[in-house]
Amino acid sequence: MDKLQIAFDLFDRYNQQDPNFVISNGQTYPAEYFYALQLYNWVIRLENKPSEKLLLASRSQHIGRWEIPRSDYPMNKPGYLTWRSDLGKYHAEKAGELMLEAGYDEEFVGDVKRIILKQKIKLNAEVQTMENALCLVFLEFQFEDFHQKHSEEKLIHILQKTWKKMSEAGHKAALTLNYSDASKAIIAKALA
Repeated sequence: MDKLQIAFDLFDRYNQQDPNFVISNGQTYPAEYFYALQLYNWVIRLENKPSEKLLLASRSQHIGRWEIPRSDYPMNKPGYLTWRSDLGKYHAEKAGELMLEAGYDEEFVGDVKRIILKQKIKLNAEVQTMENALCLVFLEFQFEDFHQKHSEEKLIHILQKTWKKMSEAGHKAALTLNYSDASKAIIAKALA
């Protein structure tokens, strides 16, 4: 087995420990394992020949996310931003540990960590591809659930922020997704 497959196996085993679950097409998955697979699939769809570094980052972007709950931080914007920052660092470190275990060297691991941390997003095409894929996973698998939790005004704001993060390739892919009629209406308002 090569290093890439060893790393994937390590990432997958780690994410399969997530106590939260997602049901998709009648099957139940540990949440972060499911989302890691979907992120990886989007990267492959967006990039003709994704690099090994980008593939590794996609499969470990939110590794162990359940271990740092949002509820451990103040429920305000500064608390949210601190949580997101702490999560990013945690994901990069955990992925780095597992990549070293799989046999990658420090320099290679550092490059993957930069993608996970989304450093130089508008200057690094791989980081932008990762951001596109993250937004697409959100739109495809999580946005519909937001209807029950947020007002239309908030949903429009979330969509507008999501849209700004994506490149033209991300926009095109987002417009191909299947949305409910309610989501289509909100998307139309957000993009108007």
